[in-house]
Amino acid sequence: MSETPRNRRSQAYRRLSLAEKHDKFVNEYSRRTLFRVGAVSGAALAAGGVLLPGTATASPGPTVLLNADKTAGSALRPFGRHIAFGADPAQQVVVSWQVPAAVTAPFIRIGTVPGDFSPPIAAEVRALTSQMSWQHPVEEVPPNAPKAITQYYLHARLDRLLPDTTYYYVVGHQGYDPATGGRLADMATFHTAPAAGGDGAFTFTAFGDQGVGYNAVATSSLIAGLDPAFHLAMGDLSYALTGEGGHPEEDTYDARLWDSFFVQNEPVTSRIPWMMALGNHEMEGWYSADGYGGVRARFTMPDNAWSGSTCIYSWRYQNVGMISLDGNDVCYNSPSNLGYTKGKQLSWLEKTLKAFRADPTIDFVVVYCHQCTYSTCHSNGAELGAQQDWAPLFDKYQVDLVLNGHNHIYERTDPIRAGKATKKLPSRGTANPVKDGTTYITAGGGGGDSVSEFPAPDTYLGHETANDSPIPMKFSYEDGHSTTKKVTWSRVRFRGYSLVAVDVVPAAGGTPAGLEVRAISADGTLIDQITLRRS
Repeated sequence: MSETPRNRRSQAYRRLSLAEKHDKFVNEYSRRTLFRVGAVSGAALAAGGVLLPGTATASPGPTVLLNADKTAGSALRPFGRHIAFGADPAQQVVVSWQVPAAVTAPFIRIGTVPGDFSPPIAAEVRALTSQMSWQHPVEEVPPNAPKAITQYYLHARLDRLLPDTTYYYVVGHQGYDPATGGRLADMATFHTAPAAGGDGAFTFTAFGDQGVGYNAVATSSLIAGLDPAFHLAMGDLSYALTGEGGHPEEDTYDARLWDSFFVQNEPVTSRIPWMMALGNHEMEGWYSADGYGGVRARFTMPDNAWSGSTCIYSWRYQNVGMISLDGNDVCYNSPSNLGYTKGKQLSWLEKTLKAFRADPTIDFVVVYCHQCTYSTCHSNGAELGAQQDWAPLFDKYQVDLVLNGHNHIYERTDPIRAGKATKKLPSRGTANPVKDGTTYITAGGGGGDSVSEFPAPDTYLGHETANDSPIPMKFSYEDGHSTTKKVTWSRVRFRGYSLVAVDVVPAAGGTPAGLEVRAISADGTLIDQITLRRS
């Protein structure tokens, strides 16, 4: 059958980089209508990272609003609080939140005693404007609604905090101060990490692909019950963007779904740090050439890989080295940002892994990202780019655990080295990453509106099925052509909503430190459990 002109255009369009698509969108859109900043006015200060579409020639950069038309501050209540660690979680925390309109002098107050707060600490305002003409709202828009919406994200960086300490905090602005207005019900807490190098027990959780809805509420509530030291949110967070991501002329988008995402999770994110990685649905090509302008408005991660990196960073919590990678950089499956770091991420990854492994106070190295290095789920498949670029470094530096989302399932591999399983690792088994290799877990069942498919039956704790025959792994080549390859390392498979909980267990009685890795379904059922112990 002959190809339609639209299909020819679409295929040619998809071969463009996201930077090229962004420029094309800006140029075409500006011919139809001018970008407008929205209802804010007055001076602004560029600070780098978010493109506010003001004109077709607007330069990218987050904007700190110095003056603006304002609603009375007393009528504007902060919402959507979410916190994150800095590179040193013993001393650095970022508290972020939203306000529904521009405010004057936003701040945070903190203290180690409830109600005994510091003077106001100024917060940074990042305003993100989205034109309604390039959105597809999921709810009805009134006929008198504005032609653009501006979301106001506030961020307060806290440094020189006391290690292993609970802090109480409130956020506010001129006209709204919970510390003096009898609103202490708005108070929340966070807890800093013990000093680096400690070997005390702690737990962290992880999932990707959460979205907004009742399944997402269930997994968020599960986090609250587990009360981890922190949570890893491994991309495709809100699904405000539907479609592949990275196609601003074709993707559908509703910016206000991010409001719903933050409000949904606020009971957890206001007190438990969420450390995020980028997914393909975070490639919002309307805001900036790399698609990450919206992310830079909403979140503050350590971003210490290089000046200007977004959600590519390393940090440590006690004896565990943590690395967040951008899988879009190596993704043949959704290639809009393929190779956009021009090798910088790969070089930084090796340098960071080498430094972690040279540090005798780091027992374990955990890498988290969105795309699947190894998975047999056919919805998005496995990522050949990650197998080619990253897996050899994971082998070389004995990475203990790689966590990702992308496929909306739970799947755990046997330990893998050089692309092959080194041993069978059943539930409740133990592996030694030094000699056995790296264990890979896909935890993409955070609540997204669909569950993916496997080419073989589910097999998980208490529901084991025969699992010795090779099964097909689907993957794409760089030219977009897809194929399959038979593999034997898919050990546990579960179609359902779930998360991963990792208990870091200190050494005791001659037994080395360990990672107790559990997978828990949304209803609290244990579906997998293994131990990783280096010796």
